[in-house]
Amino acid sequence: METPSRPNILIVDDDEAITVALAAFLGRSGFDVRIAEDGRAGLLEVEQDVPDLVVCDVLMPHVDGREFVRRVRARQLWLPIILLTQVGESWERSAALDEGADDYLNKPFDPHELISRIRAVLRRTVRGAAPLRSAERLRAHDLTVDRTARRVWRGDEELSLTPKALMLLEYLMLHPQEVHSRDRLLSALWGFDFASSSRAVDHRIAELRRVLGDSSTQARYIETAQSLGYRFLAPVVAG
Repeated sequence: METPSRPNILIVDDDEAITVALAAFLGRSGFDVRIAEDGRAGLLEVEQDVPDLVVCDVLMPHVDGREFVRRVRARQLWLPIILLTQVGESWERSAALDEGADDYLNKPFDPHELISRIRAVLRRTVRGAAPLRSAERLRAHDLTVDRTARRVWRGDEELSLTPKALMLLEYLMLHPQEVHSRDRLLSALWGFDFASSSRAVDHRIAELRRVLGDSSTQARYIETAQSLGYRFLAPVVAG
């Protein structure tokens, strides 16, 4: 029987202490790993041999992480990219995602959390959902989100959502079938420095369900994973 190939991961980071330790950990976790010492070297690595996924720092000399993402996407390469960032502002992280990153993790991070993110992104890639990140519109059942115009429709009816609820809906639709903890959603949309509790997420989920006509007991779009968080149930397509 042929042995399944190990996913090839490219780590792009100028901190050697991080790359050496992370490469060893990923190797033990079932991945083949290459290292590039900055964004410029990372672009050369991608040009020579496109990896299955890139883990890329944001703050680097020569070519930073966001510029790395822009240049990779400009070449019409939709390989998955996870950014590692120390930036605390949620708008900065949202901008990076808008430019084409698939996910991000704040430094310092738990390597096991990174493994979880890598596997989740690779599963989406296998399912063919990777192009969602580049899509101008997201569709699920009769729900449509226009990411450029920041507008939402259900069928022919345009819906009214607060900006944070729209950001939450977009994030969930970009990561369908995944369970997201309240803490992760707080980090993604409010930032770790947001002075509030996870109830902020619950309030926006309640707003989404009310506007979408969804139900916590018979969910069509957003399911509550008991004691874990929330999951977007419906299949999502670009378009």
